[in-house]
Amino acid sequence: MNKNIYFASDFHLGSPGFAESRKREDRIVRWLNAIQPDCAELFLMGDVFDFWFEYRTVVPKGFIRLQGKLAAMADAGIKIWFFKGNHDMWVNDYFSREMGMEIVSDELVIERSGKKFFLHHGDGLGPGDRKYKILRKIFRNPLCQWLFSMVPPVIGMGIANRWSKSSKAASRAEEVFGGIEKEWLAVYAKERLKSAHYDYFIFGHRHLPLEIDLGSGSKYVNTGEWLKYNSYAVFDGTNLRLEYFEKGQ
Repeated sequence: MNKNIYFASDFHLGSPGFAESRKREDRIVRWLNAIQPDCAELFLMGDVFDFWFEYRTVVPKGFIRLQGKLAAMADAGIKIWFFKGNHDMWVNDYFSREMGMEIVSDELVIERSGKKFFLHHGDGLGPGDRKYKILRKIFRNPLCQWLFSMVPPVIGMGIANRWSKSSKAASRAEEVFGGIEKEWLAVYAKERLKSAHYDYFIFGHRHLPLEIDLGSGSKYVNTGEWLKYNSYAVFDGTNLRLEYFEKGQ
């Protein structure tokens, strides 16, 4: 392996509004331009959009610069993986048809350069949050998705925009690390290690960049988010590390 693999999540484009999202989109495109020369694969780990729903012939407008850049990277031979997050779980086949992206609904286990990776957006895993886990099953139910698709886009997108304004990304709530015993994704990872070894667990969703040694040669990495941190993970074939784009600018 002579190129890097990149992981990023939680762009939340659309939140809290157009102007801020537009600046964030420009920053993300600058990052993609910077990494493209040494990028072999790009894993978008969920919540790229603060809301996304694909009608049969209609998709949400906006963020064309990001989509154009991703299309150019795909055309250049870079493999792109798109994980469904809790905000863009209704991605269907638009990106796979237009850009050849691989859409991932839940977890994905891969091996690269002899290292085993467990990848997931992170929503619905670990202990607690029972209410959301029930809602997740409802929202991902094909019948529920079909029923929502019967709602005219002008109404459906209006509902989505109101919901988006009350999201965690819009609230700008400060995320803090309360110790590994309270870090539910690390707890989940440690449980998974009881049945199989993984060198790296990579998640998004948490909105807090984290690197935690799980012992036994395993590490939990959270890619953070792009509203505040501009954080991402990169694997160079030997090591996985967190990095920050335009930090302090």
